Amino acid sequence: MRWDGATAQARMDNLLSANYADAKVDAVLAPNDAIAIGVISSLKGVGYGSASKPMPILTGQDAELASVKSIIAGEQTSTVFKDTRALAKKVVTMVQSIMKGEQAEVNDTTTYDNGEKVVPSYLLEPVIVDKDNYKKILIDSGYYTEDQLK
Repeated sequence: MRWDGATAQARMDNLLSANYADAKVDAVLAPNDAIAIGVISSLKGVGYGSASKPMPILTGQDAELASVKSIIAGEQTSTVFKDTRALAKKVVTMVQSIMKGEQAEVNDTTTYDNGEKVVPSYLLEPVIVDKDNYKKILIDSGYYTEDQLK
């Protein structure tokens, strides 16, 4: 879907008309938040988000501002949050190690096989953000302000 909300919306429009005229969508697992927002627009276009046709479970990834607002509004169910501040800190320490001629710290040596070799990685723990915990995870940590989420 090229990670594009408009493309995702068009694709979901096609899926809904071809496969869900007489069926209910239970869940959509979107690979990122931009795609989730496109899917939401498509679902709303066919009546989801009403009392008689509630939104399906809908997940995204990246805790983008629009999706966090959508979670607060009860449209998107959750997003997978990987704190970019923590990612940046880890990258800096890894690059510093390499520049000193040292091995960069890794915690995964099995997951990422590119066909030539397994690429050592450092994986940070992702966090599921939903309506119940977004304040603690995103506002209390300073990632977003309350004003940004209005």
